Amino acid sequence: MIDVLIVDDLKLIRTALRQMLKEKDGIRIVGEAENGEEAVRLARELHPNVVIMDLQMPGIGGLEATRKILRYVDRDIKILGLSVCKEDPLPARFVQAGAAGFVTKNADIDELIRAIKDVYAGKRYLTPEIAQNIALHHLVEEESPLEILSERELQVMIMITSGQKVQEISDKLCLSPKTVNSYRYRLFEKLNVSTDVELTHVAIKYGLIDLKPMEGK
Repeated sequence: MIDVLIVDDLKLIRTALRQMLKEKDGIRIVGEAENGEEAVRLARELHPNVVIMDLQMPGIGGLEATRKILRYVDRDIKILGLSVCKEDPLPARFVQAGAAGFVTKNADIDELIRAIKDVYAGKRYLTPEIAQNIALHHLVEEESPLEILSERELQVMIMITSGQKVQEISDKLCLSPKTVNSYRYRLFEKLNVSTDVELTHVAIKYGLIDLKPMEGK
């Protein structure tokens, strides 16, 4: 039996995934989390085999939650990324952080089940279009400006552009507000922007954030 933890900030998505997977042979849903912090806590409590992890959530987000689960909870847990985003840098960074696989939210149930079973068996699973994008990424002349960002800078950018304030980011990442602001101004400098609004435009342009509907929370 494969024990699965579902992580997504939208209740509608969590409910849909639970309904699709609950009667499938060999798969058991052991819990749900609505943010990265809760995902880390439940991973420690429930010991799932596979975590279906949304990347773009309030709080520390899926990328940092993945890193924390694999580093501090259990590196044998298989993390399967789930997002509408299929462009670099998020899928590639997610895999670099130790995730075992990545599927998009338009994947059908058969593909999702195949991905769960593959990562549980120790294989890597990438939705074909994501695998192709990662493979072709190094062949194009114009790279995303987000490629020059460190993992921490990318994380802070996601949190800023999702509307979180400096103090909130400071509390969640256990950094001083001064350090968060240092990352913020470093982002401005590297990406040649001068406001959070401009930073958000860059994030949207290069697929770092998606404009999720707010219903179903």
